[in-house]
Amino acid sequence: MNSNVMKYKGQVGSIEHDLEQGVLYGKLLFISDLVTYEAENLRGLEAEFKTSVGEYLADCESMGILPNKPFKGSFNIRIGRDLHQKLAMKAADEGLGLNEAVQRAVEKFVVPQ
Repeated sequence: MNSNVMKYKGQVGSIEHDLEQGVLYGKLLFISDLVTYEAENLRGLEAEFKTSVGEYLADCESMGILPNKPFKGSFNIRIGRDLHQKLAMKAADEGLGLNEAVQRAVEKFVVPQ
C-alpha cells in the first residue's frame, strides 16, 4: 500500500523528498508543535520518525504537559445558510441533533459500502 504518511503511537507524520539534496524528510502532522525528521532512505526515515515521536512524547512528559493529539474528534465546518437550514430541518424530522446527523453523513462518505 502506498502512502505519504506514517503512523506511530497516535501520531501521524509526512513523507517528503528533496531531490536536489537527495534526502527524505517529514514532520508530525495535525499538531501545533513542530517535530521534524530526516534520512537518506525510507527505512531510515521510518526509524527517525519513530525516534522523533518517542522524543516528543518523552519531552512532553518531562515538562508535565500533554502532547498534541492529531485529532480531537471535533471540528467546525462552513456549509452555508441554506444547507444548514435544510440539515437542521431534516435532522429534526429524523429526531436527531445536528452533530449526530453530520456524523452519520460523514460516516457514509468515509466508510466503504
